[in-house]
Amino acid sequence: MTNTTQTGSGRYRTPCGKPAAYTAEKHRSQSGRQLAKTQAVVDGWPAADLRMPVKQRHTATRVYERLVAECGFTGSYSSVRRWVKRWRREHRVESDGFAELEWAPGSAQVDFGQARAVVAGVERVVHFLVVSFPYSNMRWVVALPGETSECVCQGLLWIFERMGMAPRVVVFDNATGVGHRRPDGTAARTRLFSLFCAHYGFEPRFRDPYSGHEKGSVENAVGFVRRNLMVPMPSAESFQTLTRVWLDECGRVAGSDHCRHDVPVNELFEAEKDHMLPLPGVRFDPCDWRSVKTDKTGAAAIDANRYPAGPKWRSMRLQAGVRVFEIELRGPDGETITTPERIWGHSAKTQVDPASLLAIIARKPRIWGESPIRNDFPETVRALLDRMDARTRSDLLDDIRAVAADCGFAATVKAVETVINAGRTVDRAAIGTCAKRILEGAGTEGGQDSKRYDKYMKEAE
Repeated sequence: MTNTTQTGSGRYRTPCGKPAAYTAEKHRSQSGRQLAKTQAVVDGWPAADLRMPVKQRHTATRVYERLVAECGFTGSYSSVRRWVKRWRREHRVESDGFAELEWAPGSAQVDFGQARAVVAGVERVVHFLVVSFPYSNMRWVVALPGETSECVCQGLLWIFERMGMAPRVVVFDNATGVGHRRPDGTAARTRLFSLFCAHYGFEPRFRDPYSGHEKGSVENAVGFVRRNLMVPMPSAESFQTLTRVWLDECGRVAGSDHCRHDVPVNELFEAEKDHMLPLPGVRFDPCDWRSVKTDKTGAAAIDANRYPAGPKWRSMRLQAGVRVFEIELRGPDGETITTPERIWGHSAKTQVDPASLLAIIARKPRIWGESPIRNDFPETVRALLDRMDARTRSDLLDDIRAVAADCGFAATVKAVETVINAGRTVDRAAIGTCAKRILEGAGTEGGQDSKRYDKYMKEAE
């Protein structure tokens, strides 16, 4: 740093007696002269950039680095930055910049964003789908576990049902779940999304994903909802619950005035609905059906995860209905075999439906100790099965299988636990009676307390 002293007039002088402002001015002129010596070379760099993509052009920093390395430049970076700024201003063409776009009522823009949230007690990355209406500035957002075709359709379905209408035009970029752009510039849509468009009757349009100004409304909306709805980190018991909270919040935010009109956004949006499409009488099922082949254990691989249909269906061709939150496996005749929860991401563990393995474990009771469903049983029931001999264990597992076919696995094993705790004999009749009573109480306010059924298990005095 150059040492300076203050004079009586308030000006600063360097140790040699020259004013500090004079020294800085002299340094700038020296940098300017050095730039002038390399003018021919330097002018060619930004000129050549005009033929390059925008993100592959010289910045002021890169121009300075090349001047130092290739031309022996000893001037300041600030002089180079001023020169680059002046060059760009002097060579700006009339087509530079952006044009303000006018969007017709009933047109929507769609894009994805990502944020961290706690879902069912686990912190994870949530993909949120944002739908923006540029005419009224209305914004909607839903939470999803991915960006696949079924996720896009499910997210739009939730928003359409909340609005009670469907837009006439929906603008996308090259979202993976919607389609991809061919080399000739046209867009190829996924099969499920094509069916979704036909069902609701809207026109899909595709924009360049690298030209954010072409869908600036939704680009701004993604940042708005992230800052206003996702700070601090949101928490919910499920994606559906988080979506309901966000949709309600979007409705509340829409009560504020439009940025350009002295009218609330929700009033403009209600008027915009006159230009939209009514929803069809039948609800669309956002399910991607695929043909899958099971392995020798009866498990089918879907998106790198394994879902068992059961040993009965080993080495067979089945139909898999891939939805956002579940996988439905159907047999060759169209009958539903099982509907396990869908796994997002890659899991080395097979997603097991316990009911699908009860039959084979009942037939081979000695594999119980190593069976993948052993930990799905309550501790009381698991301990009882562990103590049983093979024959008795086989009979109890067969009873559980029979009752689970009518009442479901969860209610059945809870019934077995209740019967054991009541000190009753565990047989098919007792399990079935208790399981049905548990189902009758399912869904009551406050959740289900299995202790309320203990009275049915007590011996009559």
